[in-house]
Amino acid sequence: MNKEEQLIAGFRDFFNKMVWLNKIKMEEGLEGYTSSEIHCIDYIGRTMDPNVTKIAESFYMTSGAISKLTKKLVKKGALESYQKPDNKKEIYFRLTKQGKAAYKTHEELHQEFQERDKVVFEQVTDEQFDNMLRFVEKYSRHLDAEIEKLDAGSKPEYS
Repeated sequence: MNKEEQLIAGFRDFFNKMVWLNKIKMEEGLEGYTSSEIHCIDYIGRTMDPNVTKIAESFYMTSGAISKLTKKLVKKGALESYQKPDNKKEIYFRLTKQGKAAYKTHEELHQEFQERDKVVFEQVTDEQFDNMLRFVEKYSRHLDAEIEKLDAGSKPEYS
């Protein structure tokens, strides 16, 4: 396995470990919600005037999949839809009291996970952080360009 393969395998491995470790606490604290639902709640809680298009683009999912997801969350009482007085065509979402509680719990769990992992990050120098961040940004831009190439060949469903 070359260094490139080792790096990708390493990212995948530690991501899977984080997901596995965090899943137990997430399921306890956010019972009744799927991972996708919580990520949607989190996105809506952090975004100004979120709609199906914005969510779909952010999650790299189809508008149809996001419509189903938001309908489930409305039915569960975590979201409500609204329209702006000057735009009756577009439907936006906001968190209900129940959705805000799930959002808050999710934030608290992430803080707990950050605290758990702090011991590793305290040992990383600024220069190491800068190098890793540059790499992640560069790789992310590359992936964005590859996604754009795919979108150019087929009309995206969310446009």
